[in-house]
Amino acid sequence: MSQYNIQEEIEEISGGEFERTIVPQSKLRGWKSFLGMYAGEHAAGTEFMIGPLFLTAGVNAFDLIIGLLIGNFLAVLSWRFLTAEIAVKNRLTLYFQLEKICGKKLVTGYNLANGILFCFLAGSMITVSATAVGIPFNMPMPKLTDTLPNGITWIVILILIGAIISIIAARGYNTISKAANWMSPVIVLAFITCAIVALNQLGVSSFLDFWNIWGEGSNPFPGQIKYTF
Repeated sequence: MSQYNIQEEIEEISGGEFERTIVPQSKLRGWKSFLGMYAGEHAAGTEFMIGPLFLTAGVNAFDLIIGLLIGNFLAVLSWRFLTAEIAVKNRLTLYFQLEKICGKKLVTGYNLANGILFCFLAGSMITVSATAVGIPFNMPMPKLTDTLPNGITWIVILILIGAIISIIAARGYNTISKAANWMSPVIVLAFITCAIVALNQLGVSSFLDFWNIWGEGSNPFPGQIKYTF
């Protein structure tokens, strides 16, 4: 059997998704797909909200900037020398690679714990995404101290956004990659625009103005502890 026929058979068995087989050469994606997925992962609504949440915890500018630089540097190193090495060498998914190393029972437990974790994570990210709809339309939104939704409109928006995200995810990697390539530039532009608007509202015209406002941080909001580096 030729290499071409073997790849065709693999693709037919896997249905276009390569969960338990090595990704064939013909299905490898280019740098544009990677760029879209990477930007979509790291230029997301959660990152947009991390800054304000740090402010509520009284973090000063030095701790936040240096902490983010070190954290991102370590993340890049782990991706480059651990994740990428394994991925490029084996071309297998994390779950199948783990199953080959640890066995099916341990992976089943891992998948269960991971699934529960991602349910909470997805809910958090969808909630953050809903604020992009709530703010322009002046909708009442939950505060940091709220544990439950505070309006039916908010719940409906969450369900709609969650449904859209779920449909895109269910359609597989190709659709996710295309959606990321479309949305990532818009998200990055929105981040920059919001930063410019916020600086204007604060009357910041230089780095010194910025440092005078935020440099030493502030007292954390009631009920929160102060974060430091």
